[in-house]
Amino acid sequence: MSSDLTRECPGLPAEWINGWLAAVGITVLDPKIRLSWTSDPSPIAVLHHPDMEPAVAVAEVWPSRRRLEEMPLDVDRNGDRPLKRNPDVEIFRARIKAAAGHQDAWTLTSTLTDLAFHTKDQAAHGLFDPPVPKGLVLFERLVEVHSRALEDDQEIHDRISTSFDGIPDIAECNGLGFDIFRLPDRAQSKRTLILVDPIVEVLAFFGLALLPVRGDGTREGEARVRQKGFGIGARQEDEFVWPAWGQPLDRWGIDALLDAWYQTWRPYKADGGLEWRTGRPGWDRLGVHTGWVSKSYRPTASADSTRGFSSERIQPGRSRRQFRRSPN
Repeated sequence: MSSDLTRECPGLPAEWINGWLAAVGITVLDPKIRLSWTSDPSPIAVLHHPDMEPAVAVAEVWPSRRRLEEMPLDVDRNGDRPLKRNPDVEIFRARIKAAAGHQDAWTLTSTLTDLAFHTKDQAAHGLFDPPVPKGLVLFERLVEVHSRALEDDQEIHDRISTSFDGIPDIAECNGLGFDIFRLPDRAQSKRTLILVDPIVEVLAFFGLALLPVRGDGTREGEARVRQKGFGIGARQEDEFVWPAWGQPLDRWGIDALLDAWYQTWRPYKADGGLEWRTGRPGWDRLGVHTGWVSKSYRPTASADSTRGFSSERIQPGRSRRQFRRSPN
């Protein structure tokens, strides 16, 4: 593959959860693009395209406002009953039925589920559909960042290119709510604005296509919401883990690799009980060279609806204990 069809993207580092989701989202928008990561101490995305310079290719498939308005996740799509923050299960199921065969049907199943309940008879949210100040639903947040990406006369290709280079045009808005770095530093009083890269935010939304939401499917006890990538091995259910790999993969290859990588965490008997472990041989077999686990923003008060994720590197061979050995 010639070098002019491959692009390294310093603006999409794998350890940044938005950067990783955005890089994956690119493969959802353009099935011809394949994604790999450099093996540097801080890996960055490498985009591969068979025919075009990757930034040009992404500009050509950039989602239009019309595509957004036709998404099944649209709050008031086609006169349907509004899909508000906590929709009734029957409203959600009607949207699912109407979305059959739609290219963006995943926007429903990667954000909500009727196999768990937020409260009685209300669909539950995935971990990548967090609450935000002002109560904006995820679709409204997407529309906002999409408009910010196109709010001036600059060509979308130029904005995509500078974003990939790590020198983006920043916008003042809350974004999707995933990126902890959009928030002001509590230790510094000078910065009070919430700032995001709208290009990365839009692309990160499409990365959710590979992360469906499910539930226990029961009304008994405390039904749990599960989203792909969360709660792997013995990790907390609100902790997301993700890898960086060396081989160029398309959307379906990435999906398969994630499933296989999550299976590398297995329970083993140890002196202190059963422990979940993942090892370097399993990672090497899959081409995975680095991994991370998310760390959630800590609210400042019970009414603080701010959310966000930072990251911590995972070391293969180290584990979290899930079970304790019975004294008998």
